[in-house]
Amino acid sequence: MVFDFLGPRRKAVIAMVHIGALPGAPLFDAKGGVNKLIDDAARDIENLQDNGVHAVMFGNENDRPYRFKAPIESAAAMTAIVTALKPLLKVPFGVNYLWDPTASVAIAGATGASFAREIFTGLFASDMGLWQPNAADAHKLRREIGRPDLKLLYNINAEFASSLDSRPIELRARSAVFSSLADAILVSGPLTGQPAAAADLKKVAETVKDVPVFANTGVNIDNVADVLSVASGVIIGTHFKIDGNTWNAVDPARVKRFMDKVAPLA
Repeated sequence: MVFDFLGPRRKAVIAMVHIGALPGAPLFDAKGGVNKLIDDAARDIENLQDNGVHAVMFGNENDRPYRFKAPIESAAAMTAIVTALKPLLKVPFGVNYLWDPTASVAIAGATGASFAREIFTGLFASDMGLWQPNAADAHKLRREIGRPDLKLLYNINAEFASSLDSRPIELRARSAVFSSLADAILVSGPLTGQPAAAADLKKVAETVKDVPVFANTGVNIDNVADVLSVASGVIIGTHFKIDGNTWNAVDPARVKRFMDKVAPLA
C-alpha cells in the first residue's frame, strides 16, 4: 500500500494538472482570466480521470520565472481555481505551489487536498538564487490549520538547481524522513520532464524503508516498468501532454496507453 488516500494498491500514478500562469505571474493571460484557467484545467482533469489515473496534483508550473515566495494574488487565485474544480474530482488530489512550501500547505489545507508536494529540506544553488526551504514552518502551519492528515511529499533534489549538500542523495533522503518528518520522498531529474538518475532512485528506495519513494519527473511509457520495479509510484506531467510538451493540454490517448501498461503493476 502506498498511502491510504491513494487506495490499497501496490503502485500509484499521480497525474499533474498544470494550471496556466496565475494572476501576478508574467505569463498570465489577462484576457482569458481565471475563467480560462479553470476551463483548461477542467478539460485536463476529465482526460486524466477518464483514463484511469489514481490521483491528480494541481501545480502552477507556468508561473515562470519562478520565485520562492507566493504573491498573495497568485495564492488566492490558485485556491479559488482548485476550489472551483473540486466538484469534478473523482480521485484524491494534491497541491504544489512552486516553490513555496508554506503556500503549498496553506492552499492544500484550504481546499481539502490530501497531500502537498514541495522542496521542504536542503540547500541549493538555483536559477532563482540561493534556495533555503524550512520544513519546520510547513509542519507548524499544517498543525495550526488542523490538518495533521495532510501528507507532505518531499522533493529532495530540486529541479533547476544543484544541491550544496555533499551527502549522498540516499543519506539526504533518510535524513529528511528522520529529522524533518517527510511522509514521502520524491526523486527528480534536473529539469521538468527529465528523468531522475536510475541509480539515485534505486539507492533512495533501498535506503528509505518507512515511507514511499516516488519518481517525480521524466517517467514515460518506455521507462515506467523499470521505474515501478523500484519506486512506490510516479508523478506524471509532461508525458501525458500532447506531443510530450509540458505546456500543451493533456492527450487522453497518451494517458490511456500509459495506464494500460501500468494496470498489471498497480
